[in-house]
Amino acid sequence: MTHPLVTQDMIDTYQRDGVVLIRRLFADYVETLRDGVAANMAEPGPYASDNKKQGETGLFFDDYCNWTRVEQFQDVIHNSPAAEVAADLMQSQTVQMFHDHVLVKEPGTSMATPWHQDGPYYFVEGQQTISFWSPLDPVTKATLRCVAGSHKWEKEVLPTRWVSEEGFFPDEGQYIPVPDPDAEGMRVVEFEMQPGDAVAFNYHTLHGARGNHSDSRRRAFSLRLVGDDARYVERPGRTSPPFPGHDMVPGQRLREDWFPMVWPR
Repeated sequence: MTHPLVTQDMIDTYQRDGVVLIRRLFADYVETLRDGVAANMAEPGPYASDNKKQGETGLFFDDYCNWTRVEQFQDVIHNSPAAEVAADLMQSQTVQMFHDHVLVKEPGTSMATPWHQDGPYYFVEGQQTISFWSPLDPVTKATLRCVAGSHKWEKEVLPTRWVSEEGFFPDEGQYIPVPDPDAEGMRVVEFEMQPGDAVAFNYHTLHGARGNHSDSRRRAFSLRLVGDDARYVERPGRTSPPFPGHDMVPGQRLREDWFPMVWPR
């Protein structure tokens, strides 16, 4: 039995394209998440950034790994349908928490979220991975944009620092340069969304977002989860998030005291 929000066609689309839209996934938690984002912005964590870039206007705030101290995020992680829906889409018996991410573009924010895959930044490998990106305000132009099928590319895209645009790791041939999907004619999937809708995408799905040129805020909450086959992998340098002192070794499942199980099938 799958969750009522999930159909077989949605599972097939997620497996094939690496991205699918889930309407109303967090519909009952929009105000909870808005409160959580406000609490996060009032007391940013150690990884928070305003993404200040020369020549860009507005404010693009992002922060991650705050769920253990923001009770609203804990409520959503443990009580919303997200973990069960993740298990269905990933075709996984189990779901573990990886991390949360808040992304807020104030009105008139010109900076785009650069095209990137999440996977190369992470110390996780495996096919059973999922991110949920959910706007807490109606979005049209400032919505998430994903390249269908990019989770199956043979090589990963070089992870870069969003402001400086420098490579996150030394590139010794294992990465491809960041592409321009619009210029290169790739199939870009994007959706007009209401608060509580969510885009589900694989860690290796190339994605980005335009700036927010509207006169209203664009708050978004992302939840990153992993399934049965996710394992720790070493990268050529410091990962993001770094999780210092984790003491895991390559091939190990993520330690459950740091990355708790949130859904057993």
